[in-house]
Amino acid sequence: MNDRNLVRGLFLLAISLAFGLQAMRYPIGEFSRAGPGLFPIMVASLLALIAVITIVRSRFVEHHHIEFNFKNIAIILASLCSFALISEHVNMIAGIACMVFIASFAGTAAYSVMRNLKIAAGLIGVALAFQKLLGFNLPLY
Repeated sequence: MNDRNLVRGLFLLAISLAFGLQAMRYPIGEFSRAGPGLFPIMVASLLALIAVITIVRSRFVEHHHIEFNFKNIAIILASLCSFALISEHVNMIAGIACMVFIASFAGTAAYSVMRNLKIAAGLIGVALAFQKLLGFNLPLY
């Protein structure tokens, strides 16, 4: 099993099943009055659909060998850990900015402070929309 696309699809399917099965423990409710399990089940279902499409597509495209870059995996894990720590001890806006600046070291493009600021601003905008428009309790500031 050296097909990168097939492994990617199977991994997405496993994540979808893990979250979808856990969400089944919560009441789903109706669309007019959603329960706590409706949103996770919808997201898990969409992720499962993407996974199935990826698995089927992997049969028709050229096979690519799987390569692991452990340095990039460590950088991404460090960025996620820094997000969690900074969000808890400072605030989420600082955590998002730190996560973006650390994670960009794993990319193949040249390091760009302006690009990182734009990405961080976009993610902070999404977080603000979740807080203000959807009423999520996020410790942004």
